[in-house]
Amino acid sequence: MSLYRIFINKALTGLLLVVLLATSNISFAADGEALFKANCSNCHKPDADYTGPALKGWADREPNKEWIYKWVANPAQMIATDAYAKQLFEKWKPTVMTAFANLKKDEVDAIMKYVDDYTPPVATAQTGGAGAAAGAESEDNSMLFGILTLILALVAFILLQVNSNLRKLTDDKEGVNRGEPVPFYRNKTYLMLGVLVLFMIGGYNTVSSAIELGRMKDYQPEQPIYYSHKVHAGTNQISCLYCHGSAQDGKHSGIPSVNVCMNCHMAIKEYKGDPIVLEDGKTLDANAEIQKLYSYAGWNPDTKQYNPDNNKDGVPDGASAIPWVKIHNLPDHVYFNHSQHVKVGKQQCQTCHGNIQEMPEVKQFSDLSMGWCINCHRESKVDFYNKETKEGNKFYSIYEKFHTDIKNKKLDSVTVEKIGGTECQKCHY
Repeated sequence: MSLYRIFINKALTGLLLVVLLATSNISFAADGEALFKANCSNCHKPDADYTGPALKGWADREPNKEWIYKWVANPAQMIATDAYAKQLFEKWKPTVMTAFANLKKDEVDAIMKYVDDYTPPVATAQTGGAGAAAGAESEDNSMLFGILTLILALVAFILLQVNSNLRKLTDDKEGVNRGEPVPFYRNKTYLMLGVLVLFMIGGYNTVSSAIELGRMKDYQPEQPIYYSHKVHAGTNQISCLYCHGSAQDGKHSGIPSVNVCMNCHMAIKEYKGDPIVLEDGKTLDANAEIQKLYSYAGWNPDTKQYNPDNNKDGVPDGASAIPWVKIHNLPDHVYFNHSQHVKVGKQQCQTCHGNIQEMPEVKQFSDLSMGWCINCHRESKVDFYNKETKEGNKFYSIYEKFHTDIKNKKLDSVTVEKIGGTECQKCHY
């Protein structure tokens, strides 16, 4: 009997290891491409000068092996003390690179390896299927894991039956009369186990559905004018703050007025870029979308003048605001200030909105849940003002204790959580 039990125990232990290995989805290696897009892509391209220099071939230009780590951690200090850093500043001034002291050496190595190995993608027609492309890059393995779980459950059930038969054979050999075993469908243990499993599955699905109420991740409504951020912010490199200027100085990022659009489209009457292919495979008539803008603005592209204001209401005849559909919505009891994150916290737009410069048509990138925000506060480091180097954000100068702890090497950094970033009243009225 003991030998059979040992065999069954080892088999079940092996199955448990298989489950753990099959469901493990942890990546231990730093993702150079993701790190580059999150931290560097706003100012750098791997193979061409941009706001900053092209990064490909960086190793041939740096003075020594440790230079790149020091530069990424504190560019301003390097400019003040390093000759090569001064040369870079003279070439690209007045722009000074943002310090990324939070990046570890292995993450910097991953970024630099990515730019060295970078090869330009093959040119293809621009498509509006951003959601489909994202889904192709990050496959949902839920179905696979579900099938594996069912297979393993079936194997476990078979092993239990094998164990029961082996026990019966052993009892027959030893002359032990235990009576006929109860069929599994009448076995109270199996029935209770089945009820518990169904209860757990039902409870999990109920709780998950309740948690997801009100969340709109991947929400991508059809807009009155097809506006491609990929064309404007990506190809034409228009700064986010040109259209959403209040994101830096106000609570809301704001939707640009028709006049902001017309600043460019008074002169740009025709789209000459790559074809824009919609998700249904049809090619967008981009010039017709520009004509829609003129209609909302009350602009006559032939005479290059606004329509007359015959009714004296202060706007050209026929002009009206564009009824854009709002994509990102937070509950009324949640307080969020864009300037606190963009200007004070120095967060990039991509932190919350994803690679917006690559989206043909905008969708909600993250679920904007409380857990998602709290995790960001726990990981984001505060850019404290350094009185000696005159660097950092003076907004945080009131936290003198943390300044002292960092100076005395008691702390290497301070996250938003430590200055009250997870307190309820910070985000809830």
